[in-house]
Amino acid sequence: MKSLSAYILVMLLGIPSAGTAAGKNFCGELYGTSFGPFDYLERFNLGKQLTVVEAHHFTSDVENLVKGESSSLGGDLHYTLRVWPNHHRALVSLARLSIRDKSTRFHGLKWPVECYFDRAIRFSATDAKVRTIYGGYLSHQGRNKEAVEQLEVAINLEPDNVTALYNLGLLYFKLKDYDKANDFANRAYALDFPLPGLKNKLIKAGKWRELSAYSKQESQD
Repeated sequence: MKSLSAYILVMLLGIPSAGTAAGKNFCGELYGTSFGPFDYLERFNLGKQLTVVEAHHFTSDVENLVKGESSSLGGDLHYTLRVWPNHHRALVSLARLSIRDKSTRFHGLKWPVECYFDRAIRFSATDAKVRTIYGGYLSHQGRNKEAVEQLEVAINLEPDNVTALYNLGLLYFKLKDYDKANDFANRAYALDFPLPGLKNKLIKAGKWRELSAYSKQESQD
């Protein structure tokens, strides 16, 4: 499973919202370092800064959870996400590491896994892909209501976020809210989402309805 954000991760530690002392955030302050933080949404305008980090800390081996590059695997993910808090691919890799190893703490990570999502959201609250990745991670942890909240935010920010639409449909199916599951399924399939799993689940449950509001125009058939 290479990507949590690409299509669907069919698919514990909570993050304190207040600081522990003197107003400091439990998950660390975002600013105050000599390099970064940089917004991953602006990566195409910050190619040099991105290359510095990805060449030395977020290599293919790190992304695929094989081994660290400049330090431990956790250390390289921490550095990448400290400099680029909303680095989508690094967040995906971190979520996959947590799921694979069934842990939220790793050597080299300064904070628990969910802190890195907290930091990404604080840094770029309008980044829909961060919310989508986080929603997938929460769903995998069985925290369905929290996952729904994140995915709904993602869709409000980016209505054509097909991954969020599909994942949210799956979550509503789990919650037996079949009307909403159908709604989000139809929206995802109207945007050419390729996986038939959600539709098949609804058909098997006798709940599938093709909604004309989201059907493709006949000229596109």
